[in-house]
Amino acid sequence: MSTEPIRIGTRGSQLALWQTNHIADELRSLGHEVAIEIIRTTGDRMQEAVSENSQPALSKGIFIKEIEEALADGRIDLAVHSLKDLPTELDSRFTLAAIPQRADPRDAFVCDEFWALHALPIGARIGTTSPRRRAQILALRPDINFVELRGNVDTRLRKLAEGQCDALVLAAAGLDRLARAEWVHQRFDVDELCPAPGQGALALETRAATYAVFASPERDNAIRAAVAQLDHPATRFSVEAERTVLDSLGGGCSIPIGVHCAPVPDTHGEMADGAVAAWRIHAQVLAPDGEQMVCGFMEPPVGITACELGLELAQDLKARGAEELLAQHA
Repeated sequence: MSTEPIRIGTRGSQLALWQTNHIADELRSLGHEVAIEIIRTTGDRMQEAVSENSQPALSKGIFIKEIEEALADGRIDLAVHSLKDLPTELDSRFTLAAIPQRADPRDAFVCDEFWALHALPIGARIGTTSPRRRAQILALRPDINFVELRGNVDTRLRKLAEGQCDALVLAAAGLDRLARAEWVHQRFDVDELCPAPGQGALALETRAATYAVFASPERDNAIRAAVAQLDHPATRFSVEAERTVLDSLGGGCSIPIGVHCAPVPDTHGEMADGAVAAWRIHAQVLAPDGEQMVCGFMEPPVGITACELGLELAQDLKARGAEELLAQHA
């Protein structure tokens, strides 16, 4: 590759910058020059244009639109996203050159006074905008009330401290990455609050080999090869299976679907040399009020593909009535 640096595009939020700088440091450790460009997205502008307490629901695509345009135009070479922000079907001009090892995918209970969800008083208020988390929490505690809290991690923590709610439920990975883990009092098991597909994982997006309009094919090939060194095969398999379930069920961020897949360690609790003995995948599909839930679980041995695993679990969920629950959100 030429001496020209790999240009990484990112949003300007604290978490996005942490993630991008982390990837930049990884690439530098492999001997590559890196430059970072902050790109303001439609989602960022919409968040700034309305009051914090009256923001509309925002779709996934508006947080990546301008970044992908810069990638397509050749202004950047690499985009770093939170994987759960990406649509399940990627634009054909792009490819996920790497999915690094995933951080903690679980949801975290954040509260100053009470140490777990079950310890909250009757009628306590939890701040979250996620329909999935709301439904899952109601399945465990139907007495809970919810407060619409938006903004970045620090903004939500500030609102909690101000008493706008009694607790928060946030992605553990974001709190860990921003060194806010001291706020975490409980990390939910995946069979309690099953995470969003791809939660905790990063997506490193480049131009596809079939789309090299603004940069030379040789340079694009070299960039993909450099970024591919950061790929973690077990994480890629897991999140591809999760996203296949979501896509097969026709879901998105506005529908209560949780899916979590992970490799099964050997009997000693370790996976020597990255070997995987089997896969464990768990899913939840819920009614909005949490009163009805369809669960699915599989633990197939290695040999199945991520797509096959995701499709098989999705078919099982449909057979158990998941489509009827999803129809309540139409």
